[in-house]
Amino acid sequence: MAAARLEEQSAGHYRVSGELSFATVTALLLQSRSLFAAESDFEVDLSGVTHADSAGLSLLIEWLRQAKLNGRQLHYLSMPAQLSALASISEVEGLLSHSA
Repeated sequence: MAAARLEEQSAGHYRVSGELSFATVTALLLQSRSLFAAESDFEVDLSGVTHADSAGLSLLIEWLRQAKLNGRQLHYLSMPAQLSALASISEVEGLLSHSA
């Protein structure tokens, strides 16, 4: 099974590593609910993502939705080319580049 990790690097700064795929995003979504709950504004570094599919893109969009619903700012750092290409094909690149 593919692995993915969401780790707090410092207050309000998280890093995702591994694969963002159908096999990993559900666990990351569940983990993120508790990690992001205590933060105000935060950022997620995606430089450690080794592979992503449409489920990974959906996870990033869901995190933005949750941030917006909670009145928080979310910024993505180091967006992998694969995710940028998926966002472009899906016509949602504006959501990810401006963040919530």
